[in-house]
Amino acid sequence: MVAPAPEAQSDPGQQHSQRLLGTLLGDYWFWRPEHLPSAALVELLGEFGLAEPAARAAIRRAATRGLVVASRAGRTTAYGVPERTHELVIAHVTRLMRFGAGDRTWDGRWTFALFSVPEEQREVRRTLRTRLRWLGWAPVYDGVWVTPWDGGDQALDVLAELGVDTATVARADLADRLPARGHPLRAWDLDALRARYDDFLDRYRGLAERVRTGAVGPAEALTSRTRLMTHWREFPDLDPELPAEVLPADWPRSAARECFVAIYDGLGPPAERRFAQLLARHAPDLAPLAAHRTSEDVRRGEPAEPAPSPGAGGRAGWAGPLGRR
Repeated sequence: MVAPAPEAQSDPGQQHSQRLLGTLLGDYWFWRPEHLPSAALVELLGEFGLAEPAARAAIRRAATRGLVVASRAGRTTAYGVPERTHELVIAHVTRLMRFGAGDRTWDGRWTFALFSVPEEQREVRRTLRTRLRWLGWAPVYDGVWVTPWDGGDQALDVLAELGVDTATVARADLADRLPARGHPLRAWDLDALRARYDDFLDRYRGLAERVRTGAVGPAEALTSRTRLMTHWREFPDLDPELPAEVLPADWPRSAARECFVAIYDGLGPPAERRFAQLLARHAPDLAPLAAHRTSEDVRRGEPAEPAPSPGAGGRAGWAGPLGRR
């Protein structure tokens, strides 16, 4: 999917519709340089209950934010993923697919960022907090943020970018020398986080069983797989993969990931068929190029290379300005 900007949007409805669009492009079209006709994107969003005016508005807003880029062929407008976001999208998708895999080794240390931002620089303070949260940090106190991972360089980059020079970043092994109320783990609301994982499992366990038995058709596969991804993408922003060493033994993150992977990978082929069916109504030459990928494809960093484009010179009729990668 197309990676979101760290700053949240003010309208949750707009944010949701743009996430749907980004997820659809990322899951079935991101590796393609060709642009898709707007009518096809409108129909794809219609699968999720968006009326045509709302779908077109979502596409325009995504273009305004730079999440997609527009091109024209005669009177027809088409959209694709801008090349400048290529590496960002790869990093974002890889982060989602690796999240919860349990393959990170914790060295027992915590990284702290201590900073002071003047009261009159409220926008800087807000942006700094938003960016740190997106990177997996959380506040122990107002001006003391923490992560269990070695994220010091990233934090220093953000602080420098925002001009915050009254700051200190350090990594420390705390062992058991802190009172319970001062432990870094208090920066996260574990009860609320557990509830989110439990809600995810309650919502999707039944679907996972239906996927296992092959009971999900193409149309449902497309909508369910996309909604699953938009739900899963929330977790890396809530949980920086807190180390198992500091969590309860029955922590539900691994179970939630197993459920996610079973559905995401299992629904890939039928969802791809539905995506291609809808695209074929507006650009039949492009429909065969739609492709899904599995969680393991992304984790290994081995996305499929784009197949040759149809048409003269290997370029499709709807091809936009991205060019070959």
